[in-house]
Amino acid sequence: MRCPKQTRRSLLLTTLATGAYLTGERFAAAQEDQPGSSDRPKKGDLLVVSEGERVGTVIAPDDVKLGEPPLHAWPKDPKTSVVRNGSRLNEILVIRLDPGDMDEATRLRSAEGIAAYSAICTHTGCSVTGWLKSETGDKDVLKCFCHNSEFNPREGAQVVFGPAPRRLPALPLAIADGSLTIAATFVGKVGAQQPG
Repeated sequence: MRCPKQTRRSLLLTTLATGAYLTGERFAAAQEDQPGSSDRPKKGDLLVVSEGERVGTVIAPDDVKLGEPPLHAWPKDPKTSVVRNGSRLNEILVIRLDPGDMDEATRLRSAEGIAAYSAICTHTGCSVTGWLKSETGDKDVLKCFCHNSEFNPREGAQVVFGPAPRRLPALPLAIADGSLTIAATFVGKVGAQQPG
């Protein structure tokens, strides 16, 4: 049997946790409603973490580690501080690769071995969330679990397995003032192929 003091404490902690959750949800919803939040990534935008404990934190080159899974990110307008999270088509995968393993085009779009791609599969528009060994090789690849499409980030995220009709669009990067920034708009069409 619990004593009344523990019950009040549990109730208080539950109330505080619920309030914090709802505040976070309202903040995220308010961010999505801001003018510019649905705009596509633009040259000069910063990249911020889009999930986990560090949501909203500006990504520095040292935050992206060689051999680790990609960070999920949103673009952020450095002038207005608006995070462009109003469209899921803006979610980006940021990954550090060995520049010696990259093809020339990928190396030219990267910054210190850090490459960025759309997180939206080109097959049916599911989110690309996997980072694991390829079905066809021994290197890790980006994977969409909806229909098992795999993309090689070392070669411009070209399709190496599955039904995706084209590579993931790349997002050229640069480094400015110790932060990752977008150097140009997406190379390629973001999202799934439209029927018809």
